[in-house]
Amino acid sequence: MTTVTNAGQDRPELQKAIKAFVDAGFAGLQMRVHDDQGAWVGSAGVRKLGETTRPPTDGRFWAGSVAKTFTATLVLQLVAEEKITLDTSVADHLTDLGLDERITVRMLLQHTSGLFNYTGEYYPDGTVAAGIPATGKEWVDTRLHTYRPQELVQLALSKPMRFEPGTDWSYSNTNYTLAALLIEQVADASYGEQMQQRILGPLGLRDTVLAGSTTDLPEPHAHGYCRYQDGEDWKVVDVSRQNLSMLPAAGGAISTTQDLLTFFSALNSGKLLPAALLAQMRTPQGPIDYGLGLFVQDLGPDCGGTIYHHNGGAPGGYGALMYSTPDGSKTMTAGITMGDAAINPAEVFPAALDTLVKTVFCSDHAGH
Repeated sequence: MTTVTNAGQDRPELQKAIKAFVDAGFAGLQMRVHDDQGAWVGSAGVRKLGETTRPPTDGRFWAGSVAKTFTATLVLQLVAEEKITLDTSVADHLTDLGLDERITVRMLLQHTSGLFNYTGEYYPDGTVAAGIPATGKEWVDTRLHTYRPQELVQLALSKPMRFEPGTDWSYSNTNYTLAALLIEQVADASYGEQMQQRILGPLGLRDTVLAGSTTDLPEPHAHGYCRYQDGEDWKVVDVSRQNLSMLPAAGGAISTTQDLLTFFSALNSGKLLPAALLAQMRTPQGPIDYGLGLFVQDLGPDCGGTIYHHNGGAPGGYGALMYSTPDGSKTMTAGITMGDAAINPAEVFPAALDTLVKTVFCSDHAGH
């Protein structure tokens, strides 16, 4: 079930790539591509299990960690206005948390603070240190719970740090939830108000929600499912309703492919940040080339070189993709839903994603 809406362009290779994603075991995918051939939107799979209708191409979805790029952009705007610096100690502003004074604003944005990840830490030797319920039955049963950012941060600070600040790299939602508290302290306004005033409002992103404890996706939307083990049984639950207060500023996001495209194109084309700060944002650190709120990926000379991205996954049922060339002229955004297939998304996702990214960003170089 694939639909194509485009500017007179037949793009069978894009249609084939999103169908391959669904064939790998995902319930549905909607994708939007903007490049020198114009705009293309399409979807594959189903909107809801048991139906044949495909996902809406203008549908809302839980967008997860793409929120980090929005949050990092907002912090960097405050840096541009000299309200804060990247190398300021966070403890200087958030004085009542008992933070390690060595942790800087930069370390929060690039995940080098060493702070425990409040959704749980997964260590290289296979051990797991639990945080708030973020997977499986425990998350399904508590997914409508409302959390306060302060309680999430306090949970993280009650656990041992993963490493000394600035000495290593580890992805932690705690960093971005702290960034939200920092924004509120520095700007003397709520994170949601600042986001609306600085980014969502000016760019006209009317279908994006990044703050609060919303539990319902506005229509239209595809349904996402969580497949989990309950004792001896495997169960599948519709998790279209979940509470975005679980990942404030780190992954609490609802959006559309159009809004993500508008935002990421504006960011990379220099409309949201001064050139010097955008360059810092796009300077990679750590083992998987993370800048300040986005990933840097080199596709190689045969494929157009560098692209920037930040993908997202809600704890259950949903994923999002957000990619751009350095000048913002070629973008790919997508919303993904999980279904009832007996797959481990972490195992099938990388290969399906690699094919999709190369289809979109290498097409000029592959003679399509």
